[in-house]
Amino acid sequence: MKIVKLKAKNFRLLKNLELDLENELSLVIGKNNCGKTSLLSLLDKFLVTRPSQNSFQFNDFNLDLQNEISTRILSGSYTRDLNISLKLYIQYEGSDSLKNIHKLILDLNPANNILLLSFEYKIDEPEFDKFHNAAVTYVNSKATEESTEEDKTQILNSFIKGNFHRFFRLSRKSISYNVAESEEVENKFIDIDKERIPITDIINYKLISAKRDVSNKDSDKTLSFLASKYYEKQEEAESVSSKEIEEFKEALSETDKKLDIIYKGIFGQVIERVRVFGGIREGDSVININSTLEHRNLLQGNTTVMYKHDGHSSLPENYNGLGYLNLISMIFEIEVKLHEFRRKIREEENPADINLLFIEEPEAHTHPQMQYVFIKNIKDILKKSSEENRLNLQSIITTHSSHITAESNFDDIKYFKREGNEVVAKNLKDLEKEYGEEEGQHFKFLTQYLTLNKAELFFADKAIFIEGDTERILLPAMMKKIDQETSDDQTPLLSQNISIVEVGAHSQIFEKFIEFIGVKSLIITDLDSATTDRSASRVSDGSITTNASLNFFYHTNQLTTLTGKTFENKILKKDTEEDKWKEDDKGSVAVCYQTTEDGYNARSFEDSFFNVNLGFIKDHRDDFNSLKNTSFLDDEDKDAYDLAENCIQKKPAFAVEILINSETDDQGLHFANWEVPTYIKEGLEWLK
Repeated sequence: MKIVKLKAKNFRLLKNLELDLENELSLVIGKNNCGKTSLLSLLDKFLVTRPSQNSFQFNDFNLDLQNEISTRILSGSYTRDLNISLKLYIQYEGSDSLKNIHKLILDLNPANNILLLSFEYKIDEPEFDKFHNAAVTYVNSKATEESTEEDKTQILNSFIKGNFHRFFRLSRKSISYNVAESEEVENKFIDIDKERIPITDIINYKLISAKRDVSNKDSDKTLSFLASKYYEKQEEAESVSSKEIEEFKEALSETDKKLDIIYKGIFGQVIERVRVFGGIREGDSVININSTLEHRNLLQGNTTVMYKHDGHSSLPENYNGLGYLNLISMIFEIEVKLHEFRRKIREEENPADINLLFIEEPEAHTHPQMQYVFIKNIKDILKKSSEENRLNLQSIITTHSSHITAESNFDDIKYFKREGNEVVAKNLKDLEKEYGEEEGQHFKFLTQYLTLNKAELFFADKAIFIEGDTERILLPAMMKKIDQETSDDQTPLLSQNISIVEVGAHSQIFEKFIEFIGVKSLIITDLDSATTDRSASRVSDGSITTNASLNFFYHTNQLTTLTGKTFENKILKKDTEEDKWKEDDKGSVAVCYQTTEDGYNARSFEDSFFNVNLGFIKDHRDDFNSLKNTSFLDDEDKDAYDLAENCIQKKPAFAVEILINSETDDQGLHFANWEVPTYIKEGLEWLK
């Protein structure tokens, strides 16, 4: 039995979220404020909070729904869509025990093996009418003749925020679901609360929050407390052998006897003084102070988790780094939660049908290598524990870490993407379907590249795809130069969350991924002009481009078409119906290549740099060890194409020496003695 899908509606950014869950582990990734924490909060409010408790706040309603509620309360126009909801799609098989869910199954057809549990925070029509009348009465009582419509709206909204909880109620149902038609039959349901069916026997939800109580202060005893908690759970479940527990208690009993004798000496004087005061009868004020060591409390307050140092010495937990404390505390917490899932305190109690463990941001305080270790081992640990204890366990982990993402199974990843006031969730394994069989190798390359090099793309706001080392070395300097030369109020490029990806001349392989995650992207590539026999040539002598990316994005290899485009023609948007990139000034992708400068159109970066910075290179020729044939620099018969082809020994070294020979001018502008080629400058300004 597994949760195969969940749908969240109208909760904060989760306006209409649909999320598929994997059988074992689902890794939810995305940028900050994209709804990951909202998901765990919604699960907590519906699966942990009792129906009689009201834990929702007005700001939990999606912003669009807040406006809808205000409008409809004022007009008195009811609709049943004024709700926050969570739907869980639970798939069961013939081999599963149906003991806890049989009362909730509405269709005995074996093909309809999805149990749909619906949780709502809603307002019914009678309560809506009461809310409307109360709101109108309140506004009329507070508004004056001088009150504007805006004033009345503020009064109304204030009343709604302060009183909505009086009219909204929690509802939990099992709804009929037709698997073949993927159809929900809302009017055919079973009320879980009226039938008094304990939901915790079906789903047991536990959370390990990102707000873990670890610190390395001298007084911190977090791990010791967790050790005590761990022992408590083991003792309750008797997972530690009775012999070991009895030995522990016997040792404490012997210690009690020894301490009783010692206490008589320590407290003898005060005991005698108490006795002297006497009482109504002899012996009324005779006291003893005995040792009563409680085995659970002893662990909590009087143990210290130590760690080994240099293989010889032991140091207390608070001497450890926060990363290790966080990792160790998580392992303890996971073990505690697993014991709670097992439910072995009472013989008649069995684990829930589904045990859902939510781990929020495990990367806190940990360096990349530690994050790799965690994600590599956590799936095996959870799976092993599930098998050993016959637990049906599903886990959700949220993360901002590109390192955890890179080390994860690609099929487990769920990508949260924010679009306006809502979030959409995408399965990374669905991306493989978009590539299809013909482009299967492209997808394989993409997954390998992302996991080995650039998982940070998932968390970037913008991306720049470049060809090689030269651009990679120089691009940060170009971005800084443009930031300094731009006097507007825009956020500097170097302060933006931009990922730079080196892809060679294969940016087209990433086009489906770019569209999938919706990241604004600048592709910087070379014109790569050639003759009809595909031999490299000057742009003026060529007729085609050999650049596969340009051919893909612009659907042509003709130089006359490509050189005739302005920058506005290079902004593209995917036409999903035709599965083609087309010109669109509101597009999210720009593909830039060399353009005409000073009457000359270059074919490569080096070509274009020589064209606009020949004076700079001449002035520093003796400092450019990467150059050869330096006499060509003074030969007027040699153009930029000749210089790029014949004067550079190693391109990366040439790029480094450009930076080494850069100067700062009187106004404090860095890299002031050379210019950024126009095609790159246009692209970066657009991206900015």
